[in-house]
Amino acid sequence: MDDDRPIFLQIAELIENSIIDGSLVEEAQVPSTNELAAFHRINPATAAKGVNQLVSEGTLYKRRGIGMFVAGGARARLRERRRERFTEQYVEPLLAEARKLGIGHDELMKMIDSFGAVVGRDLG
Repeated sequence: MDDDRPIFLQIAELIENSIIDGSLVEEAQVPSTNELAAFHRINPATAAKGVNQLVSEGTLYKRRGIGMFVAGGARARLRERRRERFTEQYVEPLLAEARKLGIGHDELMKMIDSFGAVVGRDLG
């Protein structure tokens, strides 16, 4: 936990990231709030707030007396939500700045491709 956002949001995002990257698959049990609290050295109520946010969003569900589990379709829903957020936070501002600078589609795509080559990653 190391940024300016509330810790419960960081806990929720850590669980989301595990679902998106496949470490937590659908119907898998997630760590308990006590386990999360102990591991991250935070208050169990804070961990519970992060987990409960995911329950209210339909990402997790509770099996009474057993624990929290990843809901069916959670990965696809999270990826779609993150893609929308990515577009709003990164793509739209990038395109707006490119327009201001007179950078056309082809030039922008070349920039993106050359950056991918520099970092050794293929985005496609």
